[in-house]
Amino acid sequence: MPSLLFPIKPCPTLSSFTLLLLSVLILISVSNLNGILATSPKLPSSNNSSSNVPSKIGSGYRLVSIEETSDGGFLAYLQVKKKNNIYGSDIPSLRLFVKHETAERLRVQITDAEKPRWEVPYELLPREKPPPLKQPISKSRKLPISVSKISGNELIFSYTADPFSFSVKRKSDGQTLFDTTSTGSDPFSSLVFKDQYLEISTKLPNDASLYGLGENTQPHGIKLYPNDPYTLYTMDVSAIRLNTDLYGSHPVYMDLRNVGGVPYAHGVLLLNSNGMDVFYRGNSLTYKVIGGVIDLYFFVGPSPLDVVNQYTSLIGRPAPMPYWAFGFHQCRWGYHNLSVVEEVVENYKKAQIPLDVIWTDDDHMDGKKDFTLNPTNFPRPKLLAFLDKLHAQGMKYVVIVDPGISVNSSYGVHQRGMANDVFIKYGGKPYLAQVWPGAVNFPDFLNPKTVSWWMDEIKRFHELFPIDGLWIDMNEVSNFCSGLCTIPKGKICPSGTGPGWICCLDCKNITKTRWDEPPYKINATGSSAPIGFKTIATSAVHYNGVLEYDAHSLYGFSQTIATHKGLQALEGKRPFILTRSTYVGTGQYAAHWTGDNQGTWNDLRYSISTMLNFGIFGVPMVGSDICGFYPQPTEELCNRWIELGAFYPFSRDHANYYSPRQELYVWDSVAKSGRNALAMRYKLLPYLYTLSYEAHSTGAPIARPLFFTFTNYTDCYGLSTQFLLGSGLMVSPVLEQGATSVKALFPPGSWYSVFDMSQTVVSSFGKNVTLDAPLNVVNVHLYQNRIIPMQEGGLTTKEARATPYHLVVTFPAGATQGEAKGNLFVDEDDLPEMKLGGGSSTYVDFYATVDQNMVKVWSEVQDGKFALDKGWAIGKVTVMGLGGTPARVDIKLDGIEPTGVSDIFSNVSEQIYSEDSDVDGVMKSVMVQISGLSLPIGKNFAMSWKMGM
Repeated sequence: MPSLLFPIKPCPTLSSFTLLLLSVLILISVSNLNGILATSPKLPSSNNSSSNVPSKIGSGYRLVSIEETSDGGFLAYLQVKKKNNIYGSDIPSLRLFVKHETAERLRVQITDAEKPRWEVPYELLPREKPPPLKQPISKSRKLPISVSKISGNELIFSYTADPFSFSVKRKSDGQTLFDTTSTGSDPFSSLVFKDQYLEISTKLPNDASLYGLGENTQPHGIKLYPNDPYTLYTMDVSAIRLNTDLYGSHPVYMDLRNVGGVPYAHGVLLLNSNGMDVFYRGNSLTYKVIGGVIDLYFFVGPSPLDVVNQYTSLIGRPAPMPYWAFGFHQCRWGYHNLSVVEEVVENYKKAQIPLDVIWTDDDHMDGKKDFTLNPTNFPRPKLLAFLDKLHAQGMKYVVIVDPGISVNSSYGVHQRGMANDVFIKYGGKPYLAQVWPGAVNFPDFLNPKTVSWWMDEIKRFHELFPIDGLWIDMNEVSNFCSGLCTIPKGKICPSGTGPGWICCLDCKNITKTRWDEPPYKINATGSSAPIGFKTIATSAVHYNGVLEYDAHSLYGFSQTIATHKGLQALEGKRPFILTRSTYVGTGQYAAHWTGDNQGTWNDLRYSISTMLNFGIFGVPMVGSDICGFYPQPTEELCNRWIELGAFYPFSRDHANYYSPRQELYVWDSVAKSGRNALAMRYKLLPYLYTLSYEAHSTGAPIARPLFFTFTNYTDCYGLSTQFLLGSGLMVSPVLEQGATSVKALFPPGSWYSVFDMSQTVVSSFGKNVTLDAPLNVVNVHLYQNRIIPMQEGGLTTKEARATPYHLVVTFPAGATQGEAKGNLFVDEDDLPEMKLGGGSSTYVDFYATVDQNMVKVWSEVQDGKFALDKGWAIGKVTVMGLGGTPARVDIKLDGIEPTGVSDIFSNVSEQIYSEDSDVDGVMKSVMVQISGLSLPIGKNFAMSWKMGM
């Protein structure tokens, strides 16, 4: 669905010419609006100083007492030093809570000492609770203020009493990770804490590399760029808008430093759902938040993978995904009847392009109403027959659900919602808004009754049409109107004769409360728009009196949790959910796509940074609309996009109603690129699925920046044009129009092309290498010392999963000594849990060594029965990078040479170095392929042979 600032939803009565004209006007309006926003007046100096040196507020606080709690935490009390009224009155007395929650995690919370304040609900994001306010503490545990250091296993919390400031240091290297001290020369204030304005800052070293703070489209790449705006507040703003708060809020960053040649990473989370501006100046970072509490979590690292592991151990591990979710997905807003959908699926099959999942936007709905079917265009009997046909082929069907529930007396979903009192209210009545069906109410997912009602509606719809997953959209929340609205009398709204996104309700602005017009204006939508603009009024009320002002950015998160519960309750199967709006912890329940992008070369490039950021956010199942949501991409661009998008963790082609059709089979050249790139994706499915198990177990991203593996190699700290799948599979796509080659950075070591395994790049110290990349080619290389499981591919994941396995082993080029490792996880992917035990999964560690010309490859299996029962086996082993030139390969399996007639055969070929490789001209490297094997995945095996010289 399109973003409301650039909506392009069709009206069924418009002519083709009118549609074309509207399309052109929309593109012009986008350009004009971007220009208007770019030249809009600057914020007041207190908000967004043109000199980037904001004025200081107040004199901070002083610490007056500190006590130790029975659970090992520390409570301290702070008093304001000198009151002022900038952005409201200071809260005079604050409570500081400090606790080393684990050896790797420190929590520092600051809140009002007298009154409870809004926090992210513990029911939504389970975590330790601090002591209740005013909890009596035994005098024997009181500490003198002079005790200014609280040490844990890995982190040290230090403070200065007057004015109060604190720092966090890592024990192992003495690095200061966070330091709130404000001196006269610093461009930030000491601690500021008012009801609707919180400010806290940290100093940073100039050479720190920061990542995170989203969701936004970052034109400079994944690395945070000093003085770019970083506003966090969920809004339905198109992803084409740069440096603007988009669909999700993730107030977390990773800080990577290289100190004396040694890399160290740590993470910082400010757990707060209120709107905020974050000012990063290169040598400092300041949070300016319009409510809630300061609740900081510090993650010690020291590696990037450690940081994500520690972060997701707090917020929740990424959700297990069904195997089919790693197949290719096709969607379009505008598949206006079932025949069109059937035709798309058939055309993919005719073109021999892999496809696993077909999607429909709101086209299947009756009047754009959730949980309904259009009886004319998607008649249920034919739809069920089509679904049966899909399922027989192992394919799936996913449909969209928006949060807005149509206000309609004959619509059972709304009537049941009213009966259960599930909607957000304003003035005691359900808050009225407008989206695609017209007037709507929004469910309040903070209300337990709403969750039960939503689960029941999912069940009812599943009984009507047993879909395989749900796509939840527009959940920032998006609203075509602003303010307090009523349904107009005497006219139809929407009329059906104009654009469906134009507000047709009778509305008036709400400016009478401090919640609608807070004293500090965050840079919402990149233009300091009112925070209730085109969303729910921020003075509207949720369950238990919670204000939309506080809970706004949690809406999509709370809906995702409710949807997950609903799907999981259906048949006890593993849910698949795709959500647009996200918050801290969303990855525990859903996948994410990056929203409404454009079919441009810039958007192709931006997609990599956004994808990599979401891996850091704990949402590893992520991807962008391949070929762009609108307008139509060029043929060349669509070629390059599927070559990149085939390696997104979540790979889906999606387009809007106004764009001409852009399925991969539309152009012959794109079909060729799609067959090529997706064929490799489907061969790599065992590897991708094993990475998803790793993500679910440790939080490790599926797609990663190169610095996750090559942390010592500082040249890759800002690299945003390449990425890794797992620890060592590097994708180097073409991102420039007209290019037939790509300049790729190769960190030190040996790299092998997975498309042509004879091709080798050797980089001694790290270097840029120019690779051939004609139109239908994407470069993907596997790093040394790795073992990855592959299969033979297919047109569906079901078909691919039934083919023999292929182990690919890499050593440093010309190796006579070395070792490699890899793993494989397989399971019954319909089950809710993704874990070992219970006979429904198998895990295999693979090892390989070369030593004194002896090559060994073996496995160690856990819970092998599941894989044995499936009959899965390894048919081929390929080992690359071996030194020597054997005349023959005499194989031993489990220490015994095969006797009699055997299908096993070997092939030895010399590997070819790229022209830019660092080789001495003498070093030779060979690849050995052993085929005709039948080694059960579920059983330990050992293979060996001797290399001749």
